[in-house]
This record gives sequence, C-alpha cells and structure tokens, in this order.
Amino acid sequence: MLKLLHKTPKKSAYLIIIFLAIFSTIYNAFLPLHGDEAYYWMWSHHLQAGYFDHPSMIAYMIYLTNFISQAEWGVRLVNIFSFSISALYIFKLTSKMFDEKTALNALLVFSSIIIVNAGYIITTTDSPLILFWTLSLYFSYMALFYKERKYFIFAGITIGLMMISKYTSILFVFALLLFIALKKREILFNINIYISTIISLIIISPMLYWNYQHEWISFVFQLDHGSTDNFELNLNAMFEYIGGQFLAFSPLFAALLFYYTLKNKLFFKDDKLFFLSLFMSFTLGFFLYKSMFTFMGLNYAAPAYVSGVILLAYIVSKYELEKSFRIGLYIAIFLTLVGRFGIMFYLEIFQDRMYGNREAVFLTQTYVKDGDAIYGDHLTTAAYLKYYLKGKPDTDIATDSRFSQYDMWRSKDFIKNGLVLTLDTKENALKKIYKNVILLDTLTVQRGLNRTKTFYIYRVSTPLIND
Repeated sequence: MLKLLHKTPKKSAYLIIIFLAIFSTIYNAFLPLHGDEAYYWMWSHHLQAGYFDHPSMIAYMIYLTNFISQAEWGVRLVNIFSFSISALYIFKLTSKMFDEKTALNALLVFSSIIIVNAGYIITTTDSPLILFWTLSLYFSYMALFYKERKYFIFAGITIGLMMISKYTSILFVFALLLFIALKKREILFNINIYISTIISLIIISPMLYWNYQHEWISFVFQLDHGSTDNFELNLNAMFEYIGGQFLAFSPLFAALLFYYTLKNKLFFKDDKLFFLSLFMSFTLGFFLYKSMFTFMGLNYAAPAYVSGVILLAYIVSKYELEKSFRIGLYIAIFLTLVGRFGIMFYLEIFQDRMYGNREAVFLTQTYVKDGDAIYGDHLTTAAYLKYYLKGKPDTDIATDSRFSQYDMWRSKDFIKNGLVLTLDTKENALKKIYKNVILLDTLTVQRGLNRTKTFYIYRVSTPLIND
C-alpha cells in the first residue's frame, strides 16, 4: 500500500485528508456530546473576548459552525476543519523541508495515531490550538529560513490566533524565542520580526484586556490548574505521563522518535532539524517536569507531535527504517481502530463520562413545566441540559461546584423554582437551598466494566437563600 501511495504522494495526501474528514464527520454524527463540548457550545451563544476556563477561539469557531448545524456533528466540524488544515500544512512543511515522499510519511503518521483521531472526535480547545500551532510552525519556519515579509506577517497572525486558542500556546512562543536565541540571533535586527510581534499583540489584546477587567482570573485559574501546592515527587504521575506518550503517539513510533532524537542530541547541528526537535522536546519536557509532581492529561503535550511527526518521517528516511515504519503504522492504525470502535459501540467503557447524559436530559424533559428554572449540579450537567432540552433554555448550577463561567454570569437571584438534574444524590445539599425538594425520577446506567452511575431528577421550590 505504501509503495502505491509513494507513486503520487501529493494526490495521496489529499485523498487521505479528504477521506478522514468525511469519515470523521459521519462517525461524529452517531455520538452524544462530551460535557466539555456542550460547555463550549454554550459559550458560542455568549461570545466575549475571554472566559474563565480558556481563551475565546473555541467559542468563535463553534459560533461559525452553528450556521451549518448545531447537531453533534456540526459542533465537531471545528475538529474536522482544524485537523484537516493541520494535516495539509504538515504535508506542506515537510515537503518544503525535505521531499514529498517524506511528507506523505509524516501525514500517514499524523493521520494514524490515536491522539489525533481522538481530536477528530471530541471538540476541545486543543482543536484550534493544534490548527494554529501547525500554521504558526509553518509560517515561523518560512519566516526564519526564507526571511520574506509575507511569512512574518502570517506568522504574526497565526501566533496571535494560537494564543487566543489555549494558554499552553505560550510554550510555542518560548520555544521560538529559544530557537532564535540559539540559531537565528541575526533576525533580531530584521524589522519584520517586530512587525510580526505587533500583529500578534494586536490580536491577543482583547483577551488581555478581558483578563485585566476580571483581575486576571483566567490566568490565575490556569496557573493553578494542573499544578500542586507541594512539590513532593510523584513517580506514579511521571510514569503515567511517559507511558501515555507511547500510547498517544503509538509505541513503536514513540520509541523511534525519542531514541533517534536523543541519540542525535536534538539534531542541534542541523538548524532545520533542531527547529523541529526543539518545539517537540520543549513541550514534552515542560509537561514531563510538571508530571513529576501531579498528573498530566494525555492531551496536554499533543502539540509536540506536530513537529514530531515531521521529525519521525525524516528519521525513517535518513536511517532507512521502512520496515519499522510499516510495523509502527500498523500498530498505530490498530490502536486507533480499537479506540474508534470502542467509543462507537462501547461508549460506557471507553468514554463513560459521555454515556447516559443525553438520556438523563431526555428523561428530565418529561418533567419540565412552563416557568421552570433548569439547574445541573456541575458545569457539564448544566451545559448538557441547555444543549439537549427543547428550546435550549438557559441553565445554571444549583449546588456547590467548582468555579466556572456560570459563576461569572450569574445574577444574585438565580435560585428559583424548577428542576435539578444531578449525578449522584444531592438531596441534602438541595435542602439547604430549597424548602421543598421532591425526587421525581432516577436513571441508572453503566459506568466502565462493572460499575454504574445514577442520575437524579428533583423538583425544587421555595428558595431559602438567594446568594
């Protein structure tokens, strides 16, 4: 198969990108929303320059896809667009740096690994981050190595858009500055880099101003999120992070990439190879350090593999590792197929957080009366209610929960008569808020292999507090 693809690498690349986009769009139509997706979709109906949890790009992109469809597959068009364009520019960058055969191999790796296929499925802030990280990598390379003004301008635009996608994009900026300091110091005397910087600052200025208006609340949250107050070594978290990278990037691919990159000391002597390895190793290294003290999400280091797939494709070509590449590709595709099959047919096991919520909301719908206020017990439950209830009513959180965007929008008299959907019983907590709390119904569904989870639907009335 690979020999056939290599005869027409550009056409093959386009076919792969189009196929995966169409397949994923159809696939996504059969899956309920993840709670985070519903939460971000809710943001798209309240556009602003920033949000408590993240910057605003995810809301802007979902806002645009809402014009096509607000169904699950429509919300996930953000992923289809983001990862398809990323795949295209990975091919373009690799072709520019090496050749089209190597570029096709990079695209095959990108399209086959499980972390990318997960990105095609669930809409998170990682989708726009990967998109604009890839575009920033492409235009930054073109600017630094070809020094044409248009590439500096595009780099400024894409870096700015990346920085309003997810705050971890700052790692790209640090890696870029480090590369310039080590390899391209002469660029500091080029006016174009300052034009690029000004463009980026203009783009991120509304986000910065929003944070300033809100006492930097989003920055403070992100600094605390994924961090720990004590710095006791957590080996379990570190080994989980390391093992997770071998799963995310596929075991053999990860082994080849890390072995040859370390063996060649990050390819420091070759500027363009070091450019790739620095963005990868800086990102992986940062989260490795963080994992020494607390658990890191598997998706956190995903941007590292944008340059990682290109570097691996070069390694395969340089060291003639075609056999290992084939085996690695088969392993990656197998893991991805298992994941996609499991999520489609065994959602309660492979992604139990997505399972049962839609059905619980549909059951809640049968008890809704005119004038009811609608509440959840968590930001995701509240977002699910807004998304799946008829008429998409405004919702809120009735019980204590972690601080979220709901708290920033909430009015003082938000406690009203209505319905509350909770995961696990919250009767005692609700009785501190309402005089009358009546359990209307429950729904028990499977969670994982052997456990269950139960949703509770309450009718509440006569508020005791209005804080």
